[in-house]
Amino acid sequence: MKELALGIDIGGTNTVFGLVDEKGNIFFQNSFKTKNYSNPNDLAKVIYDKWLEIKPKLKENEKLKGVGIGAPNGNYFTGCVEFAPNLNWNKKVPLKSIFEKYFKVPVYLNNDANAATIGEMMFGAAKKYKDFIFITIGTGLGSGFVSNGKLIYGYKGLAGEFGHTLHIPNGRLCGCGKKGCLEAYVSANGIKNTAIEILKNSKIKSLLRNFSNSELTPKLIYKAALKKDKLAIRVFNITGEILGTKLADAVLITNPQAIILFGGISNAGKLLIKPIKNAMENNLLPVFKNCVKIIQSKLLDKNAAVLGAAAMVWQK
Repeated sequence: MKELALGIDIGGTNTVFGLVDEKGNIFFQNSFKTKNYSNPNDLAKVIYDKWLEIKPKLKENEKLKGVGIGAPNGNYFTGCVEFAPNLNWNKKVPLKSIFEKYFKVPVYLNNDANAATIGEMMFGAAKKYKDFIFITIGTGLGSGFVSNGKLIYGYKGLAGEFGHTLHIPNGRLCGCGKKGCLEAYVSANGIKNTAIEILKNSKIKSLLRNFSNSELTPKLIYKAALKKDKLAIRVFNITGEILGTKLADAVLITNPQAIILFGGISNAGKLLIKPIKNAMENNLLPVFKNCVKIIQSKLLDKNAAVLGAAAMVWQK
């Protein structure tokens, strides 16, 4: 009998799901706009309905082993999504039990970044590491901390909110409602806002001046940087320096072998990794220097969040 897991990534913009086997192969992947289903029960039902469409296509020796869900503010211990601002669920939602009602198989819920971390452990660059930090840079900044081969959950299952550590007191407003969070500077919106500030406060010639603020995207900034645009390169240098300085603090606490970067913005590669590495090394105690690798995820061309969500089923 070949067992399959249904991995679900619930994001602030899109929800993506797919059937995954134990080797990390994804089958029947599908997606929809999360905002179209503001009611959690409706969201669960649309995925279940899609599953009912897929189920008859399975071979006789294939069956669903379980469901894994990665979601913002997902708590592995309680099975609830707790006050996730990007989902507009301003309450504690028992998402695990909602999905169990439909699927009648074991369901595992986790923070989306934790789910992606587990995916990297099982299928990606972290296979050979027992101590590492996983950083995902996209709409927000997510993280997972692994020590001695175990994901750190903390007392209430809420550990790892690196993106909401303080960077600048009373700084930029973050989506969580706080001001000055790291995420407000190192994320898609963070990079865009840094570019807008430099465009406004400097006279540096740049290809980016051909675009309005609303048209600017991290991808445009990246493309400009590849063309040696000084302003665009400065944006990546500033972003990398901010993240690298904060990562130095994390290294002092967790002593990892590696830091693994995932997410669309990490595709910038050396443009981002070089300033991160320099800033991190400059802020480490001598005993920690040159001991931590900074590498890109091996799942950049795959859906790490779906793989990670499904991996919880296999890990269990």
